[in-house]
Amino acid sequence: MTPDASGRLRGIVLSVEDMDAECAFYEKVLGLTVRFRDGDRWAAFDTDGISFGLAGAEERLPDRAALSVKTVDVDAAVDRAVEAGATVAVPAADGGHERRAAVRDPAGQLVVFYSPLEAGS
Repeated sequence: MTPDASGRLRGIVLSVEDMDAECAFYEKVLGLTVRFRDGDRWAAFDTDGISFGLAGAEERLPDRAALSVKTVDVDAAVDRAVEAGATVAVPAADGGHERRAAVRDPAGQLVVFYSPLEAGS
């Protein structure tokens, strides 16, 4: 199985209440630079190889933190996870920028699978 078919661990996502305060905190404390921000919905930071994102109220995760896995096929990734003992936490759906779903691994940890939407879709 190729990494793109199974997914690649891309980062960590934290759910936040106050996007401005959280962005300022991580810029000041960790010296991170915001790479992309979509208002109060989402912020992504430049790091040394792993994506670090903040999810605001509109993108809220069921947990405060999750592993973020980029894949070419969200639905297939969810199916593989369920076959391996995961349970679906958030069914697959298209959002503003990506198709996304979340599962809980056998120990209950949240794993989010995502695939960017093609431009114009």
